[in-house]
Amino acid sequence: MLTLVLLALTLASCGGASKSESDLSSDALNRGLKAHNAGNFDEATAAYFEALSHDAKNKFAYFNLGQIAQTQKRPQVAEGYYRSALDIDARFGAALFNLAIIRSDAGAKTDAIDLYRRDIQADPNNGAAYYNLALLLRDSGSAAEANQMFQKAQQLDSRLVPPGSASPARTVAPSPTR
Repeated sequence: MLTLVLLALTLASCGGASKSESDLSSDALNRGLKAHNAGNFDEATAAYFEALSHDAKNKFAYFNLGQIAQTQKRPQVAEGYYRSALDIDARFGAALFNLAIIRSDAGAKTDAIDLYRRDIQADPNNGAAYYNLALLLRDSGSAAEANQMFQKAQQLDSRLVPPGSASPARTVAPSPTR
């Protein structure tokens, strides 16, 4: 009995268990997501930077910062954040997809094609990546491969049909926590 009392006093004097840096990063990321989804980009940005202060390798925080910059039409800033996320995880499909959009919009079609191919390797079920890749391939004169990509896109999502003049699928939404 005395041992239990001493153990309880010892634990109480320690102030209980403190959160790990990973937990603090996740908490900040969750706050950022809530603000981000509510359209409070300044609050979300601050929370994502807080998450990074606890975990400099939080690819989701970098991705979400990129998504905010992309939404705010700051493609060079967004590209930097997406590249930071990809430095951490080279197969992070959402970052590959959004970076491909930025590179395509900048006229770097070859880069965009490569990024969509990498995204498809990372996530073979991303119909939007097949669709956007098909559009770029069609525009570059690779009609046969473009048709294959359009077919795969439609298999994955029946709404993704090859139109006469099409717009690419746009950005991926904020990324959830781990």
